[in-house]
Amino acid sequence: MDMPPPDAAVLAGKERIVARLAGVLPADALVADPAETRAYECDALTAYRCPPLCAVLPRSTQEVSAVLKICHEEGVPVVPRGSGTSLAGGALPTADCVILGVARLNAVLEADYQNRFIRVQTGRTNLSVTGAVEEEDFFYAPDPSSQLACAIAGNIGMNSGGAHCLKYGVTTNNLMGVTMVMMDGTVVEIGGAHLDAPGLDLLGVICGSEGQLGVVTEATLRILRKPEGARPVLMGFDANEVAGACVSDIIKAGVLPVAIEFMDRPCIRATEAFAHAGYPDCEALLIIEVEGSEAEIDEQLGLIKQIAARHNPVALRESQSEEESKKIWLGRKSAFGAMGQINDYMCLDGTIPVSALPEVLRRIGEMSRDYGLDVANVFHAGDGNMHPLILFDANKPGDLERCEAFGADILKLCVEVGGCLTGEHGVGIEKRDLMVVQFAPEDLEAQMRVKDVFDPKWLLNPAKVFPLAVSAGRRAA
Repeated sequence: MDMPPPDAAVLAGKERIVARLAGVLPADALVADPAETRAYECDALTAYRCPPLCAVLPRSTQEVSAVLKICHEEGVPVVPRGSGTSLAGGALPTADCVILGVARLNAVLEADYQNRFIRVQTGRTNLSVTGAVEEEDFFYAPDPSSQLACAIAGNIGMNSGGAHCLKYGVTTNNLMGVTMVMMDGTVVEIGGAHLDAPGLDLLGVICGSEGQLGVVTEATLRILRKPEGARPVLMGFDANEVAGACVSDIIKAGVLPVAIEFMDRPCIRATEAFAHAGYPDCEALLIIEVEGSEAEIDEQLGLIKQIAARHNPVALRESQSEEESKKIWLGRKSAFGAMGQINDYMCLDGTIPVSALPEVLRRIGEMSRDYGLDVANVFHAGDGNMHPLILFDANKPGDLERCEAFGADILKLCVEVGGCLTGEHGVGIEKRDLMVVQFAPEDLEAQMRVKDVFDPKWLLNPAKVFPLAVSAGRRAA
């Protein structure tokens, strides 16, 4: 993966830059020792590594502002970092950059149950937002698989979703306002604790911008009342394509479960060995959850089972208790970790029309045979957000390159059938050079002109999102 050469002037000025940063931060908030900066050399896309110039760990918006002002004056690139769980290389450093980690920005600033919002610092983990309000019977809806570790900052940067986004939407549908620090240190407030903000939809531009426009330090999030009840059902099928067709028919029928999750046999076996969730041994598994009153749940599941019956499921089991439901979801949330115990893999993230699921699953199987690399599928089937895991041997010469080529073909297929390159992981560096597959030159130019306005020197999160050949000369300009 090509990265631009580091700025020699920045490297030469490291001592001065570090000294200036030390002047505005507590001693424990600056990491400049080369041995210690290796902790920040990559994110969850571990195939690529590069230690940064240094890392900073501010505790307040004011400290973030002071850091960015210095970096702006010195011409130093800055890579914002949440919890480092990005699977697309979104927080990969360059040798001349400052990593700005928000992990210590983790306070709850306000919780308003009457108006259904919570304001938090963005280093707070996703799951702990619900943890802060669940005693009042509220929850925060977006729930990525990494929710135990991932930060709200990264969720905003990548517009993360999760298993329950089919009903409740992704981050952008649950984000009401932000405090953001611009690259020159200016602090701006966008949106707030109200349904909608007047004027341009700047919040919609910022959510999913992958750290290209500013560093979000505080977020106002929508919280919801917990449903009266919820119940998942497991459905097993004898082929991936059949399970995909069942999902398409459920959505076509107008039924809206809170979640429809898909796993294929390799993932089912690995997850069952890891989490002991009681999954059936079949080729493809759907986890479908509905919620509401007992009567509503029974009615919805009755319709879903009628639709599933047309596809001859080989297994069908409703959860009979809260404990069983927790086991079912523990298995799904553990899927990526379980696969990591048995094989190196690259996790993709493409989105397709739900009606295209059977075709895409079939073609991924064909590609798998052509490339000689196995694939495990686990994804949010209800909204067509696919996460194929391409299995490879990191110690075998040529395997990584073959895996990358296979992944590129899968993502091109997603675009070909009317989908897009990413649903919630972002573009980062992983899909950067595929942007030309989805966007025409004039589309990319329009996107880059937005970045020109927010970050004229192109110092924020360099070498991400935009193909280097397309954005060449932008920073120099």
